[in-house]
Amino acid sequence: MSKTVQPSHLRPCGWQALLPPATPRAELQGEQVADLAIVGAGYTGVAVAQTYHALAPDRRIVMLEAERVGEGSPGRNSGFMLEIALANDASSGQLARMSTLNALSRRAMAKLKAQVDDHAIECQLQRTGTYRAARGGEGRRALAQYRDFLDAAGLSYERLEREQLATALGTRYYAEGLYSPDCYLVQPAALIRGLVDALPEAIDCREQSPALAIQRDADAWRITTPNGSIRTRQVVLANNAFSRSLGADRSRLAAIYTYAALTARLDPALTAAIGAAPWGLLPTHRLGCTLRTTRDGRLMIRAQYSYERERDNATVAADLKASLVARYPELADIEFERVWGGTTGLTYNGAPLWGELEDGIFVSAGCNGGGIVKGTLLGDALARLALKLPTVDVPGLFGKPSWMPPEPIRKLAFNTIRNIEQHKGRDEA
Repeated sequence: MSKTVQPSHLRPCGWQALLPPATPRAELQGEQVADLAIVGAGYTGVAVAQTYHALAPDRRIVMLEAERVGEGSPGRNSGFMLEIALANDASSGQLARMSTLNALSRRAMAKLKAQVDDHAIECQLQRTGTYRAARGGEGRRALAQYRDFLDAAGLSYERLEREQLATALGTRYYAEGLYSPDCYLVQPAALIRGLVDALPEAIDCREQSPALAIQRDADAWRITTPNGSIRTRQVVLANNAFSRSLGADRSRLAAIYTYAALTARLDPALTAAIGAAPWGLLPTHRLGCTLRTTRDGRLMIRAQYSYERERDNATVAADLKASLVARYPELADIEFERVWGGTTGLTYNGAPLWGELEDGIFVSAGCNGGGIVKGTLLGDALARLALKLPTVDVPGLFGKPSWMPPEPIRKLAFNTIRNIEQHKGRDEA
């Protein structure tokens, strides 16, 4: 089975489409020389560039983005910025580790917010908190486990029954849930565009310049792009699942597509019914629906997964609409303004593929949907590793990615597990 080598999407990013066009950056052309080349202008790549430049300001950094900034995976996520560890990292039985992860997440979130404030990035950043809610038995068991973690870690939250959820979210679909204050919502395409715009001038970002190959060139590395090349002493692969074609471990990393849709702006009566203030809801089950509202009165839904290939977006839209109407019957006549797919890197056990692959080549991939804050944390740590400075013990905190079988066994296993999980979590879909 052929693997996805470079980003390719059937439809434009919905978040990006809401923004005014950005001024294009030049493609990489001709022969270039750098001290560090970063493949991927996402949250991890930006964090690497910021930290590396701050600690070694005399070194030349070139960042390669395969698409336009904001059009790729960093702009296609749901825009949740969690100040505490993700649910799939959470464990009430490992409180010391979780306490460290929570502290690191808060530090990374504070860094991101400071950049938004300092550079006046218009990205609708707001500390809204987040809801988690469940309908069926499987989801409610997962919700109980997450409450155990929050209790053990001494983190604040509020338990919510059906009527309270209905008041907050405008739907009686869920049987129970909780609200945690430790989350921001953001317009993700606006955020990543703003962060790249705010990079020091010494960091040279080139768009529509996918890295096609990396080869050894005497005592350095050479990265080839469609119209140029870079000779560099060090390389950071921050392009998630697409790093596989450049040397990352294929046996531990897979590409997964997820799907989202945005409504047009809802009329005031509907907006009031589903909650006028922006809110976000994360699923308790891994295959459940993510929901959020936006500052301008839209509703976003995100759900469904496919392995290595993007599904037909028209079929996806119909499935997403069915999930939305199950929660909000009053939206049956509302059409989606945008539907899109995005990729993420997945490892079997949820641990990131992180560290030095070989002399001078570093990788941070397999964020497993960790997104903005986790990517920032891992990027900062990787820059310090590349500079041979003390850094976070990422493998010790997050673990090491486990081996996955080759194709076609891997695809068969993924689909089998997905079908089982879909049946178990059918009430949350």
